[in-house]
Amino acid sequence: MKKIRAIVSGQVQGVGFRMSTRSQARQIGIDGFVRNLTNGDVEIIAKGEAEKVDRLLEWAKSGPPSAVVNKLEVEVLVDNGEELKGFEIRR
Repeated sequence: MKKIRAIVSGQVQGVGFRMSTRSQARQIGIDGFVRNLTNGDVEIIAKGEAEKVDRLLEWAKSGPPSAVVNKLEVEVLVDNGEELKGFEIRR
């Protein structure tokens, strides 16, 4: 299992990034959430099989067609046992 925190920067709010991320994550089969940050970035917390998490990160490098991703920062997290069921949009 792999758990990450990713910060996506660029034109990533108001372009359907969170909904597209949720759709991708559910299709791939990983748990976690996505939310907008006050500075205009998007945060992704994802947990699942390493290969599946990596697939989501690869997708997040460009995001949906309406997004412009300038930077993707990824931090591998220690799995603290936090229960993440499904993948949701948080506010």
